[in-house]
Amino acid sequence: MIDAARRSGATQPETVAESAPQPAGESPLPEWDLGDLYAAPDAAEIDRDLAAARKGAQDLRTRCAGRVAALSGAELGRAIADYEAVDETLSKLMSYAQLVYAADMSEPRNGRFFQQIQESVSAISAELIFFTLELNEIDEAELAAKLEDPLFARYRPWVRDSRAYRPYQLEEKLERLLHDKQVAGSAAWTRLFDETMAGLRFRLDGESLTSMQVLNRMSDPARDTRRRAGAAFASGLKERLPLFSLVTNTLAKDKQIEDSWRGFDRPVSSRNLHNRVEDEVVDALVGAVTESFPRLSHRYYGLKARWLGLDRLAYWDRNAPLPTSEDRQVSWDEARQTVLTAYADFSEELAAVGRRFFDQPWIDAPARPGKQSGAFAHPTVPSAHPYLLLNYQGRLRDVMTLAHELGHGVHQVLAGGQGHLLAGTPLTLAETASVFGEMLTFRRLLAQTSNPAQRKAMLAGKVEDMLNTVVRQIAFHNFEAAVHERRRDGELLADELAEIWMRTQVEALGPAFELDEDYRVFWAYIPHFVHAPFYVYAYAFGDCLVNSLYAVYQEAEEGFAEKYLEMLRAGGTKRHGELLAPFGLDASDPAFWHKGLSVIEGLIDELEALE
Repeated sequence: MIDAARRSGATQPETVAESAPQPAGESPLPEWDLGDLYAAPDAAEIDRDLAAARKGAQDLRTRCAGRVAALSGAELGRAIADYEAVDETLSKLMSYAQLVYAADMSEPRNGRFFQQIQESVSAISAELIFFTLELNEIDEAELAAKLEDPLFARYRPWVRDSRAYRPYQLEEKLERLLHDKQVAGSAAWTRLFDETMAGLRFRLDGESLTSMQVLNRMSDPARDTRRRAGAAFASGLKERLPLFSLVTNTLAKDKQIEDSWRGFDRPVSSRNLHNRVEDEVVDALVGAVTESFPRLSHRYYGLKARWLGLDRLAYWDRNAPLPTSEDRQVSWDEARQTVLTAYADFSEELAAVGRRFFDQPWIDAPARPGKQSGAFAHPTVPSAHPYLLLNYQGRLRDVMTLAHELGHGVHQVLAGGQGHLLAGTPLTLAETASVFGEMLTFRRLLAQTSNPAQRKAMLAGKVEDMLNTVVRQIAFHNFEAAVHERRRDGELLADELAEIWMRTQVEALGPAFELDEDYRVFWAYIPHFVHAPFYVYAYAFGDCLVNSLYAVYQEAEEGFAEKYLEMLRAGGTKRHGELLAPFGLDASDPAFWHKGLSVIEGLIDELEALE
């Protein structure tokens, strides 16, 4: 079926701000052209593709429903190819609708178009539910014999991943009911959350600011500006707190009901299955990071408090620039050159793929009212190409965000050669190329910096990014786990959600922080809790994986780049164990996670040495 997580790409955990003006003579910030998908929401090709997909789905159902197990290997191969063609058309339609909507969520026509396409796609894809259900019922011995045929064998990884759901699938009528109700259930609640956040305005210094703009003020060098921005943001969230609480409770209950019917014992297990990673591997990651809080975040934020001359930090000091930070604007042209040069230093082929995003209108960089906050890379479909959404404001952190999202885009292009059903990677591996691209860019910038104060600021900035990616996201995961567990006993009040939030945040941030009452509502704006429950640990998984991978790269002889590119080209054809084996890494070994975390600890050691 249409895979929402695969379609949505990856979203940065931090929201960013309005774009800074480009200096005279510099290139303007690029905006994407979605014409490679469709010319406009009312294009005739949209109706044509919907009709073709509807006919393809109905034809496949007429030909195969009730007899998938009786098909020969060659017939199964051809049937999956037909299934793939329909699914790719539906994914293309859905991708276009999502990108139009993300560009301006405040425009009602965009919301209506997104809903219309979602409903049409859902109705057509419901016709195909029978196919994977029947495929999963084939006896293992019979399946092995059928896989001898090369037409069917091509899809072996997809069949493997589909059959992983075998213990949890329901009868077709129930599957269709859950599928059909999604557009008026969880998807509708998600849309309500998105449009509410996009429409919120926060009063600060006589201005009416978007969430992107006010959160950016919380990184201002002036502490009083940060304090007032934090208070304004909290005040705005409190105005909609009953709605955010209702959305959170409803979606948690919706997930609990479906998990119960399917037989998942733990709230996180369905996400782990989707991510093609074992529960015990995720438990090892969460345990290793949680146990490392004192050595990482507690220690670093203690340093930061001293650097800022404070006894304790407030929550609005978390992203404060250091006194030695260079608060310069980075033009788009400089950002482009910096990232592509870092990529080329590692692999010219990697950089060549990356250049295509700049040479073609595949990036939407300016911040606009109503535009989705944060950043993402959307893979669309292999027959087209990915698109990147940014909210570029000209800071060094935005350069790193560009490097991150470009890594996603390059990965998606390289994996596209596997075809639609085999190109998608689980969230845990989808962060590999993005975080690796960030690391390449950071290391290049650091190597060019000789000024001790600037070097210290850069190291601190990188540590903060890693803490946001690892510690902060595991704290988010711990919050989600507690909320979903508690929701089994009944609806949670806003105060109860706040108590869980504060407990998990205090645990992660440590004694250097004094968190006031305003911070109690900050759980409400995290989109990942709404869009994709338990998504967040994938950031920590990816960061620790890349830290370990980068350590191998630093010690590697010739050939590492080639092995790395082959890993990206594999798309979803291999599991994490197969992909990491050529590098001598094993994510099921607890030492693997400690190796990745030690990289962050080493950077904090270096900062302490600079003291």
